[in-house]
Amino acid sequence: MSFETVRADALEYLRSDTLDTVHCFSTRLGGVSEGHLASLNLGIHRGDRPRSVLENYRRLGAAAGFGLHDLAFTRQTHSDVVRTVTRADRGRGLFFPVAGECDALITRERGVALAVFSADCGTVLLYDPAVPAIGAVHAGWRGTALGIVKRAADAMREQFGCDPKNIRAALGPCISRCCFETDRDVPDAMLAALGTDALDAIERDGEKFHVDLKLLNAVWLRRAGVERIDVCPECTCCRPDRFWSHRKAGERRGSLAAIIELPERP
Repeated sequence: MSFETVRADALEYLRSDTLDTVHCFSTRLGGVSEGHLASLNLGIHRGDRPRSVLENYRRLGAAAGFGLHDLAFTRQTHSDVVRTVTRADRGRGLFFPVAGECDALITRERGVALAVFSADCGTVLLYDPAVPAIGAVHAGWRGTALGIVKRAADAMREQFGCDPKNIRAALGPCISRCCFETDRDVPDAMLAALGTDALDAIERDGEKFHVDLKLLNAVWLRRAGVERIDVCPECTCCRPDRFWSHRKAGERRGSLAAIIELPERP
């Protein structure tokens, strides 16, 4: 299992060879946004020109294989809420409002492109080729402590009949252990949620701690019974030239997106 970079002219995105369906993890390269949002900003609430955001999605979709009107967005609040969406939800977020907060989307319907957003937080895409069914998860440290990715995998099992052993997971670029320096509240939350299984993901550095969100979400996935897990090695904070990073840029930054779809035709 591995991640690869896909290039289409100036556009770049990442994909995992464990997900044999339409999907992508965006970078900040290859769009039309300007100034501090240059150039592939996918956030609709970052102060960007709406036509620029639409063009960015059009370019990414043309390269990755999804359409503008297929997209269904989240309203992310660092919760553990998982929402099941259908074709009736296509366009929510980009063309009309999202219905309620959630940090994970799941579907078994074709032609629905699930999108979650980040600028250091973890993003996880799930795919069960047997049902088939898909999921997209936003997992910041609060969502990770709440086990949002396990809740999404469990929801796929409960609602669609997915066998966890058939679910494949790809953990996209996010802030890594090297840069995710925290106070005690973050490791305490992880230890409360995962017990000693969290210890390998926590490293003390004086009065501070370094925490590995990717490893923690992999622990949650294994608890859900998911065995095929691909982890992107990229750190968004180490590479602000390639990825949007809130820790590096604060509010003067765009948003990355992780998107997955079951195409209309298998």
